[in-house]
Amino acid sequence: MASIVGGFVMPHEPGIFYMPRERWTEGQHRVMAAYGEIARRIGELEATAVVVVGADHYVLFGPGCLPSYLIGIGEVSGPYEKFAGIDQGAIPNHAPLAGHIARHGRDHGYDWAVAKVLRVDHSIGLPARVCALVNPSVRGVIPVYLASGVEPVISLRRAHQLGGALRAAVEAWDTDDRVVVIGSGGISHWVGMPQMGRVNEAFDHRVLDCVARGDSHGLLEMSDAEILEQGGNGAFEIRNFLCMMGALPGRTGRVLCYEHGEEWVTGLGFAEVLEPA
Repeated sequence: MASIVGGFVMPHEPGIFYMPRERWTEGQHRVMAAYGEIARRIGELEATAVVVVGADHYVLFGPGCLPSYLIGIGEVSGPYEKFAGIDQGAIPNHAPLAGHIARHGRDHGYDWAVAKVLRVDHSIGLPARVCALVNPSVRGVIPVYLASGVEPVISLRRAHQLGGALRAAVEAWDTDDRVVVIGSGGISHWVGMPQMGRVNEAFDHRVLDCVARGDSHGLLEMSDAEILEQGGNGAFEIRNFLCMMGALPGRTGRVLCYEHGEEWVTGLGFAEVLEPA
């Protein structure tokens, strides 16, 4: 059967990739090295498929349709934003596995919204381009969007449960695929609010510590009011982390990098969660 062999969390802050290399700060070099480390680890894990769990930013979806969770099962391209040195064309999807995840979920209480054609934004396009597709073993990237960027948001518990549904579907897939799951999101940031630019380092480390210890309960016990107060509306994206953790229940790992500074509007956290050999 197919298996999930590892998971990662990483930021998708667009400001990281707009900055030309000649203007990189020391922090920028450390951040880019963290992306490179995740790319290297995905290669070492010999991943054949990468599920990237991201957040819509009121761009792909709008007032007419705001799905709680959606999976791309067909043609994928992007990111739609232009970044120096980042391709915007087709992204290979592992469509057979993506379709299986949607069907398996529907048979087990998870009514996936699906997209047969999807042009992704930076939350999925950047991890796909920078960390996944640089590895020749990766046959495709499966995009998953959670309602974690725009209210009404999916509940923390449902996001975590959805990760379990991903795992169950992968393990019911009769191939030798090796799957990595990425939770893509910022930690503390206040999007479009008076506090925009503020970062709560203590909150960020609390979140990353939970990821590294495999402590999903430590995140699930937070209320949205607490997250909003301590981490801002942008921190609702920790739902994407919880989805990854649900796919690797109880697994521990390590923090790879944490940065914040004037270059960015969010705390930037990178971590790896390992599946036991």
